[in-house]
Amino acid sequence: MLEQILHTLVGFVDLFFVSSLGAAAIAAVGVANAMILVFMAIFMAVGISASSYITQSIGAGKPEAAASYARQSVMLSAGLGIFFGIVVLLFAEPILRVMGAEPQVLGEAVVYFRIVGGASLFMALMVTLGSILRSTGDTRTPMKVSFYINLVHIALDYVFIFGVGPFEGWGVAGAAWATVLVRVLGAIVLLAAVHRSSLGMRDHFSWRETFGGPSKEIIQRSLPVIAEKMIMRFGVLVYYGAIIRIGTNAYAAHMIASNLESLMILAGAGFEVAATVLVGQYLGAKRSRDAYSFGMLCMWLGLALMSIFGLALYLCAPLIAGVFTQDADIIGLVVIALTFMALYQPPLALLVVLRGALQGAGDTKAPMYATAVGMWLVRMVGVYFFGFQLEMGLAGVWLSIFLDVLIRGVFLLYLYRNRFLHIYRAEGMETIERIG
Repeated sequence: MLEQILHTLVGFVDLFFVSSLGAAAIAAVGVANAMILVFMAIFMAVGISASSYITQSIGAGKPEAAASYARQSVMLSAGLGIFFGIVVLLFAEPILRVMGAEPQVLGEAVVYFRIVGGASLFMALMVTLGSILRSTGDTRTPMKVSFYINLVHIALDYVFIFGVGPFEGWGVAGAAWATVLVRVLGAIVLLAAVHRSSLGMRDHFSWRETFGGPSKEIIQRSLPVIAEKMIMRFGVLVYYGAIIRIGTNAYAAHMIASNLESLMILAGAGFEVAATVLVGQYLGAKRSRDAYSFGMLCMWLGLALMSIFGLALYLCAPLIAGVFTQDADIIGLVVIALTFMALYQPPLALLVVLRGALQGAGDTKAPMYATAVGMWLVRMVGVYFFGFQLEMGLAGVWLSIFLDVLIRGVFLLYLYRNRFLHIYRAEGMETIERIG
């Protein structure tokens, strides 16, 4: 959980420092990061899919298979990172235009996007290598790496954005370079940690293996995860375009709130990782009853913690908004967004943790279906109806997000219980209701 918080702080610190440059700078970093998160989603899909295979292989006592899956996930993510880096360098401006970046925002957004997106290789490696280490049960090493690169990032951000002594700083471009440098450092350190890990990834990478069984399996299981992430991210891009039409202040407020949401969700993300590892390893060891119980335990712990965070967020919303801006209009809009965010923390815990539990069980399709329904039939329709038809503006947008999260959380709980009910029946065991 701490590692996830520290990892997210890299982008969060960028936004914090850039916020002093004005609403246009916030919007520029926000619109560029919205597209970068699409790339991140694909890298995460590879890491998630590899993790499910690695955990089940470890649980089944097959370390060689686990190491093979780890090696091929690194090669796949590196290839994707290089591909997306080239795409960004060549087509950054048209991509951001399609996303609806306004003229006063486009220039700085392109600069930030080209620098950070062009170095996608290192972002891909950090995501995948961290997933590999966590799938072995080593959650401390990624946490330590994130802690140290955050210290470096804060220093680099300040110097590169504002300058020091005769150096005047590079503004938004400085934030981008600081982010890239710490990701390079993090990727190198994590790669060394994986080579020293229990997986023993010291063998040479095999091209035959890359295009053979392990990679094909990872790709097959990755496709639904990629589809789920794409459905989510492109849906986000669409309604981001709608928020831009509401106004620059509304968009700036939404970006501040969205970055805070990325921190709030990390409480659940820690238990999501635990659920993925535990459910996968116990299913690999043919202990399905323990697999189900640990998934539910992770869900209840995540729900309790995120509910506490939600209450704190509700009580401190005005204070938190004032940290990022002194503009009264933007503060008011941020408070509205944070109020809705506080209300949906409990169902968000169900959504996040059970997504990890299902993926640990090898079911990457269920979260995809849930996201498709929630994003396009609930959130998008809600944004149009509440935000524009009822003229609720940003409040309508966040009401739609609340309804989406609530429905998806309950739906994934149903799917999780139903999946294990089928597993129990196949094994001739008691039903879920009998074992609790």
